[in-house]
Amino acid sequence: MSMATRADQEPAAPHAADSHDLIRVHGARENNLKDVSVELPKRRLTVFTGVSGSGKSSLVFDTIAAESQRMINETYSAFLQGFMPTPARPDVDVLDGLTTAITVDQQRMGADPRSTVGTATDANAMLRILFSRLGKPHFGPPGAFSFNVASVRASGGFTVDRGAERTRTEKVSFSRTGGMCTHCEGRGTVSDIDLAQLYDDSRSLSQDPFTIPTYTGGGWVVRVIAESGFFDPDKPIREYTGKERHDFLYREPTKVRINGINLTYEGLIPKLQKSMLNKDREAMQPHIRAFVDRAVTFTTCPECDGTRLTAAARSSKIGEISIADACAMEIRDLAEWVRGLGEPSVAPLLTALRHTLDSFVEIGLGYLSLDRASGTLSGGEAQRVKMIRHLGSSLTDVTYVFDEPTTGLHPHDIQRMNNLLLRLRDKGNTVLVVEHKPEAIAIADHVVDLGPGAGTAGGTVCFEGTVEELRASGTVTGRHFDDRASLKDTVREPTGKLPIRGATANNLQGVDVDIPLGVLTVVTGVAGSGKSSLVHGSIPADEGVVAVDQTPIRGSRRSNPATYTGLLDPIRKAFAKANGVKPALFSANSEGACPTCNGAGVLFTDLGMMAGVSTTCEDCEGRRFQASVLEYRLGGRDISEVLAMPVTEAGEFFGTGDARTPAAHRILERLADVGLGYLTLGQPLTTLSGGERQRLKLATHMGDKGGVYVLDEPTTGLHLADVEQLLGLLDRLVDAGKSVIVIEHHQAVMAHADWIIDLGPGAGHDGGRIVFEGTPADLVAGRSTLTGEHLAEYVGG
Repeated sequence: MSMATRADQEPAAPHAADSHDLIRVHGARENNLKDVSVELPKRRLTVFTGVSGSGKSSLVFDTIAAESQRMINETYSAFLQGFMPTPARPDVDVLDGLTTAITVDQQRMGADPRSTVGTATDANAMLRILFSRLGKPHFGPPGAFSFNVASVRASGGFTVDRGAERTRTEKVSFSRTGGMCTHCEGRGTVSDIDLAQLYDDSRSLSQDPFTIPTYTGGGWVVRVIAESGFFDPDKPIREYTGKERHDFLYREPTKVRINGINLTYEGLIPKLQKSMLNKDREAMQPHIRAFVDRAVTFTTCPECDGTRLTAAARSSKIGEISIADACAMEIRDLAEWVRGLGEPSVAPLLTALRHTLDSFVEIGLGYLSLDRASGTLSGGEAQRVKMIRHLGSSLTDVTYVFDEPTTGLHPHDIQRMNNLLLRLRDKGNTVLVVEHKPEAIAIADHVVDLGPGAGTAGGTVCFEGTVEELRASGTVTGRHFDDRASLKDTVREPTGKLPIRGATANNLQGVDVDIPLGVLTVVTGVAGSGKSSLVHGSIPADEGVVAVDQTPIRGSRRSNPATYTGLLDPIRKAFAKANGVKPALFSANSEGACPTCNGAGVLFTDLGMMAGVSTTCEDCEGRRFQASVLEYRLGGRDISEVLAMPVTEAGEFFGTGDARTPAAHRILERLADVGLGYLTLGQPLTTLSGGERQRLKLATHMGDKGGVYVLDEPTTGLHLADVEQLLGLLDRLVDAGKSVIVIEHHQAVMAHADWIIDLGPGAGHDGGRIVFEGTPADLVAGRSTLTGEHLAEYVGG
């Protein structure tokens, strides 16, 4: 009765809490954004599109996600905030309706040699507990199975004073059992230095024997060695006695006095270890990296056979499997093994471990192993590993922010990623995705297209609406959304071949293949099929091969396109020659820097737990140079005006007239060729998008001398319109007589190839074989592989 009465009444007014269903952004001005205002629906999947550098990441990551994180940090006590990052508030007028944001970006995982897939996802932690409970013979607690924990034993005594005549001495001992291999210290590899690459032993110290970068004859580094008093500077190194040789190579730090100055002498090997070899290889300058690659070889540790663990830790087994065996298995095989363990005493642990391992398989990473070094994962693989902890999360009403989650995925795998994104949305979460692939854009509930161009030509919202409305719009993304590259009528004929025989790197199964030279060859296959192992692991890295991998370029606020590409060197020399002064004056990182801001252009004020504040330097007005330096001119421009030029304008400036500098003009032409003509020469690298960094790196390597170019997924971060420009660049390289080998998933690049090598049929141990060799037309006609099916669908064959 009462139910009927309620049914006859007017529906109740919506609850006030249900009205907060939008994320509102008004007046966003981060980086190149121009007062952008958008309203994003909550609990929906919104995709942000636009050419590379149009402002997508500035809006999603640097504005929405950054402000959410900043506001969460402010909820902690002042004491805790002192230990946390303190980002400044984004440059935006209004941000309303924010929820907790979880960002899943493409930043590479730490390259620490002890960081693995297992340690990064807590799978190793659960395995260690499992083996400490069930392993036979019993070896110790979970730490005894960790390659990050060393065994420690100590003993000693202490005195307890309880007043007069009441003191006593107690003896204590301490021990901790760890699993770290003592020989390689848990790294799995040991390094060996080739002494012949360090110095010429037929020379004496006075004859400049060193072949190490920065170890020049007149420098302080060499003077400390030569004048230390431990050696006769005129005696050839090969004639040193045993003690002299030990002091030369391994002596511990010792104080010496040279010309009245107290200095420290240290043996050559430990000095190199500290100054060069302990640094991240990718952070090194190119000439230092080349030296390290030449002088240092890494081999599998003979004590632990690369497992990183002690023999005792490996001796404890469950059935016939040790923890080292478990970590070496492909994760999908490990998941099956764990499923077969029916021990009730650890049932909750097994359930949690099975869920984690099944998440790897579900996300398309079942071909990895837990002992895979995390620094070797591609950007796409690293992003998916980070996703794993969120797949089974019970959180709802969270904002998930993804940066091109389809990067590194074969078209066959993209649908699986789409399903995962939709699953997160269907749990009541807001999902924001920066994406270029049409297959991923197609699942969006809402699309925001930024542009119309890149850099200063972008930063505005060109379109908001549904995917169907985007298709009908006149934006760059809308016009290119349904673009499909067609197969070429004729393909180039190879001029030679690069034979690979018996390749067995990683999962390759004795692959024999001839890679044609003088053409555009594309290596395809599902993720984990062995493409990178074949190309990077089997093609000899001699001086004729220029490899451009996916490693992101690094740089601080002081780095910019001019410094990264080497363009600043010829510019500085041209300014110096024209004005009769030193080149160092024209570097903001050297003698010409403004003394107030040290060449940064801004002054940073640290406010402790609050966000630091940066203000433009009043003395140099943000131009970074001393006033006296700016009086020197080249072609009527000072150095700060030149660094403020876009690449296209600078190309004209250095191509003709008084400022004509051929070395600078060549570099600028390469930057324009990769579509970066709009970048200013002095723009900080920290403000560049992922696609812009990828192309900047490509432009730099185009200047390397070599006949074979190897490119690893060059379309990463590129818009549909930018891919056309990349294809034109690849054609120009081949037409200039180069051989171009590309590892790629993008169907437009496959269709444009002269020759395709397809690996598979699956990933991990189901891959590692050549399943097709031939032209794209033959691959489409045969449809015999997954790649063939998707390429045929793409070109409409």
